[in-house]
Amino acid sequence: MKALIAGAGIGGLTTALFLHRVGIEVEIFERAETLRELGVGINMLPHAVGLLADLGLMPALDAAGIRTRELVYANRFGQVVWQELRGLEAGHDVPQISIHRGRLLGLIHKAVAERLGSGAVKTGCRVESFEQTADGVLVHLAGHDGSTSQARGDLLIGADGIHSAVRAQLYPNEGPPIWNGVMLWRGATRWPTWRDGRTMAIAGGNFAKFVFYPIEEDPGDPGTRLTNWAVMARTDESASRRFSLGDWSRPGMLAQVLPFVRDRFRLDYVDPAEIIEATGGFFEYPNCDREPLPRWSFGRVTLLGDAAHPMYPVGSNGASQAILDAECLAGRLAAGETIEASLSAYDDQRRPATAAIVHANRQGGPEAVIDMIEARAPDGFDDIDAVASYEERKSVVRGYASMAGFAGPKQGERR
Repeated sequence: MKALIAGAGIGGLTTALFLHRVGIEVEIFERAETLRELGVGINMLPHAVGLLADLGLMPALDAAGIRTRELVYANRFGQVVWQELRGLEAGHDVPQISIHRGRLLGLIHKAVAERLGSGAVKTGCRVESFEQTADGVLVHLAGHDGSTSQARGDLLIGADGIHSAVRAQLYPNEGPPIWNGVMLWRGATRWPTWRDGRTMAIAGGNFAKFVFYPIEEDPGDPGTRLTNWAVMARTDESASRRFSLGDWSRPGMLAQVLPFVRDRFRLDYVDPAEIIEATGGFFEYPNCDREPLPRWSFGRVTLLGDAAHPMYPVGSNGASQAILDAECLAGRLAAGETIEASLSAYDDQRRPATAAIVHANRQGGPEAVIDMIEARAPDGFDDIDAVASYEERKSVVRGYASMAGFAGPKQGERR
């Protein structure tokens, strides 16, 4: 069996590793001319980290990232709304990993090159369209130089992101991604270590949220960490005309992000404006997703990752869910059924689960707990339990974790 994969992102490369492990030949086509370690921080949840560990990547993850120990939700004044242990401390068998997205992509790509060969990934090669035959799939490719070519395989996996060409052929009338009016600005810079250097915090509420967590140690200076920050805030809907929806690498501008944090946040661990101004360059990203699909798999073609279920970046689920897709798909293909039956079974298993997360993220995901507190106590509080009971707050945060499949054996809450 030979699988063709459109897209060499985290989902596509991880899929290649899982398929290779079960004996399936893989060829990957990536539109970018080189795979560069771009981006900022992301969080890998334990259910996804466990799968990467099964692929033998735990030492590389540890070397590149941070084992997150605790998560703190707070209002804009830094008053704690909820805090809980994460990863190993929450009872999981593996840690939660906070890591630079580029480093994660790089270590997965290195494993693909070592195990499948350096020629497994064809860069500068965009999947334009495909045709299905009785016994396979014919893929039409285009190069940056205008050249065209073809590739044949037994199945095609569209892991080519929110602007997936494979999805567009399956659903030609879908239209562009959906923007909810919220902009996300993201950056990373060296910053003094906070607490134990393994704690992440999300503060704010409905007006704006500020995210802060370490993603890489500095062996030469234990007093600092490469620290990821993000600001999420609702902007003027007309601004959507300025950019391509789903473009996560557009440079951000200080004049646009600073008004959402300056003179608003009172956090004892960082001044958001100060860390933003100290960051040499950062990105802006319109908070986009797509409507969940009624079907991913058509014969010998299916979707995976952001091509299948793009979601708002809350709850640390985007890359993690792509990795869960990859393991499930490989397992189904290895089960001995026909390719069509295997893809259909993968669809039945993963599509409803990810659709639920897409919908939950539109409501704020676990971060809805700070929205709720800000709505009820916009000027802060003396007693959090008088604003929202412990059980009410728990239902928001832990309910999301259970739905998304990463609730720990130990609840890990700290009142």
